[in-house]
Amino acid sequence: MVRALDGPRSVMSETPLILVTNDDGIRANGISALADAAAALGEVWVVAPESEQSAMAHALTLHHPLRIRQYGERRFSVDGTPTDCVFLAALHILPRKPALVLSGVNRGANVGDDVTYSGTVSAALEAVIMGFPGIAVSLVLTHDGPRDYAPAAAYAAELGADVLRRGLPPKTYLNVNAPQLPAEQIKGVRVTTLGHRLYDDRIIECEDPRGRPYYWIGGKHFEAKDIPGSDCNAVLDGYISVTPLHANPTDHGMIEELRGWQIEQG
Repeated sequence: MVRALDGPRSVMSETPLILVTNDDGIRANGISALADAAAALGEVWVVAPESEQSAMAHALTLHHPLRIRQYGERRFSVDGTPTDCVFLAALHILPRKPALVLSGVNRGANVGDDVTYSGTVSAALEAVIMGFPGIAVSLVLTHDGPRDYAPAAAYAAELGADVLRRGLPPKTYLNVNAPQLPAEQIKGVRVTTLGHRLYDDRIIECEDPRGRPYYWIGGKHFEAKDIPGSDCNAVLDGYISVTPLHANPTDHGMIEELRGWQIEQG
């Protein structure tokens, strides 16, 4: 079992409140699997986008009103982004602050550079910005076979139990990617760095019935650079990857070099 990083302890009530969200939308199979697995951790509340919000990154809706719709007991949608969902859940929908935020299970990889685009990862980022532990979890689709979200969800719950018990350092969150394999074929878990995914950089031009062009960005193939210890290598080798991320992207190594440029004034 992978142990979460040592750091300040989370305060865990007798029954932890677990917020589950995603970027694929309230009706996605992945979020149902994650909510079911998270039930072992505490009282689960689902607050997710009304429609798919993939690749929305860390967008927060500021220029039009948001609407909340209740789907059932402790299950709500927001007609906004994953970040909106975490924000509204924590400040308005939930009866108390969450002990843990789980985001996913995403339909597709969030490895390497994907984390800069991902709404799934950004929901976990918003959680730690607001002071709650966050875990993003994704299923890496490498073929057209069955999509079983249960192994990824089960591991996210296992890791979530560790985080509830041990806590995470301030502004640190975890990014989990599981290979598209049956549970018995997953080799184990690896703690990883971000790799470098090779995107299928294509613009697909089509034409609508009125003869006007429209465009789709990219394809669906999953390839990555061979970087030992990376999340990409781990999932391609049949392992679940766990990558610790940080909300502060400052490049501390560049600070002294920039000062050497003598650009500081005043």
